[in-house]
Amino acid sequence: MSMNWEFIMSALPLYEKAAWLTLKLAFLGILASLGIGLLCSIVLYQRTKGLERLVRVYIELSRNTPLLIQLFFLYYGLTKLGITLSEQTCAIIGLAFLGGSYMAEAFRGGIESVSKSQIESGISIGLSKLQLVRYVILPQAFAVTLPSLGANCIFLLKETSIFGAIAIADLMHVTQDLIGMYYQTFETLFMLVVAYLIILLPLSLFLTWLERKVRYAEFGN
Repeated sequence: MSMNWEFIMSALPLYEKAAWLTLKLAFLGILASLGIGLLCSIVLYQRTKGLERLVRVYIELSRNTPLLIQLFFLYYGLTKLGITLSEQTCAIIGLAFLGGSYMAEAFRGGIESVSKSQIESGISIGLSKLQLVRYVILPQAFAVTLPSLGANCIFLLKETSIFGAIAIADLMHVTQDLIGMYYQTFETLFMLVVAYLIILLPLSLFLTWLERKVRYAEFGN
């Protein structure tokens, strides 16, 4: 089977536009999920009454429902309640809602890895709970949490392939449209694989490098 390079060159602008849109939505969703995850992990660590149970319910709900169902609820279900959100807003909220629970578990694991002696030392010098979290716990927990956070970021980037289900012109949506119009299945799937590889491979290499740098700074290896 010969590759139709003329078709590939003509379709490149569509894939470039879709790739930038995918990156934008992924970046905003991942950034929001990091904020949600950090906040939830602090609530769990502080064992805040009322909020702790709410956070646990959120984590279970988020981790045990598919992103596709969450997107459908946001895009189609909320309209029944008189709430209408744009496709991109639904995508960002859905990704943040899903990713927040995974980030929370990653942060929680890092926080729990901090030794009790470090915490007791912070308390002994008069640090408040907020100062203890900011200056003692989080800096140490970050080095332990980084591999999990990186894996979650890559996972969420892959999950963006579902966005086409709510009519967002992402990479998968463009691929399906081109296949339906021109029947160039091999070429379009080839470009889809290459596009995700271009996005994910540099990120994976960067996270590996960052993990080594943080590990070196923390443990001297």
